[in-house]
Amino acid sequence: MGYTTKIKKINEKELIKIPLEELKIKKTLPFDVYIRDSGIDKKIFNKGTILSNSFIEVLKEKGISHVYVEKSDLDTYKSRALPESVLDSPVAFKNYSFWKEKFYQIDRNLLIPGIEVDFPIYHLKDFNFKKIVEASSEKPSMIYGDTIPEEEDILIEKKDLPLFREYIEFLSKRVEEKELIIKESAKVLIAEVLNEPRSGEKIKKVGKVVNNIIETILDKPDSIYELLHLKGYDYYTYTHSVNVGVLSVGLGIQIGLDRDTIYKLGIGAILHDLGKSQIPNEILNKQGRLNETEYNIIKQHVLFGYEILKEKKEVPKESLLAVLQHHEKLSGRGYPYGLKGEEIKLFGRITAIADCYDALTTRRPYKPPLTPYFALSIIVKEKGDHDTELLKAFIKMLGKIK
Repeated sequence: MGYTTKIKKINEKELIKIPLEELKIKKTLPFDVYIRDSGIDKKIFNKGTILSNSFIEVLKEKGISHVYVEKSDLDTYKSRALPESVLDSPVAFKNYSFWKEKFYQIDRNLLIPGIEVDFPIYHLKDFNFKKIVEASSEKPSMIYGDTIPEEEDILIEKKDLPLFREYIEFLSKRVEEKELIIKESAKVLIAEVLNEPRSGEKIKKVGKVVNNIIETILDKPDSIYELLHLKGYDYYTYTHSVNVGVLSVGLGIQIGLDRDTIYKLGIGAILHDLGKSQIPNEILNKQGRLNETEYNIIKQHVLFGYEILKEKKEVPKESLLAVLQHHEKLSGRGYPYGLKGEEIKLFGRITAIADCYDALTTRRPYKPPLTPYFALSIIVKEKGDHDTELLKAFIKMLGKIK
């Protein structure tokens, strides 16, 4: 093989330079991969990424002919084989997808040592939900320093969301990290809205959540990071919805929209995927590529969401554009209407960028997330699909946060 012994360092890691063509197409990477960009070493592929021709073409278009792997991964690089995992089992994944809908993902940082909880807590590993805290209203349990694992998702049962909401309210008076409380309160509400999409009472509460997000970002631009940083083991529509809301509000602020316009944008962005509440879970949670029939079904979520929300007086009419147009592309290759250019309004353009970026950088059980660098490279490469000026502003916004 054509590897060399040239050593580079990145955060005290020794890197070995290898030719780009040594990376095998359609194979799963058993290690992280880095590039050197303007003198800075950046991770571009996470371990577990399945390489495609388009990924390699993106790098070639940037003039990249060599990449780097960690010295400690050299033996793995030579063999390029990942051990078999339970994650490769279709049966295990099907069972997991069924049980996943009964749980709700929470941020481990909310489980503070020394505070009691009155709901059971689980962690997710290798498709298994394991109870790690036994608790109830009658018999609360104390959180200790070693109670919560460092990795994997931490979850509660959805039936315990009312108890968890009370717990968040209790914490809000005792913790300084207000971004954490705002984010989790938003996630809980959106999870409830997705469960009862026609509840005007719950949708009415979305406005307060959006206002909290706007005020937080205006007061502290770096708070976008804290509002986004929950990146778990799997994709959850409620987490994705909040992330898209945060990113869209952040971009609206970046380009100088007025406060009222940002509010309307935030409402539409955070509710952009409401229609997925009407899509069968076996399609939403499918492992791998959807067939044509499944893809046509999932595309209907845009219209489902629009039809539900257009009757809600709590939702500004302008906000519906984010719901209806977040999958449209300037090239006309989007859906549901195949709109082109100026037919796609500002809210649709902004939400499309935020939606695409968060989807690419979100982990799935069968696929690791793309790095922010490579996700942006993919979006930029889709020439003609996204608003160039908005994309520049989006990249500039991300560059300002941690």
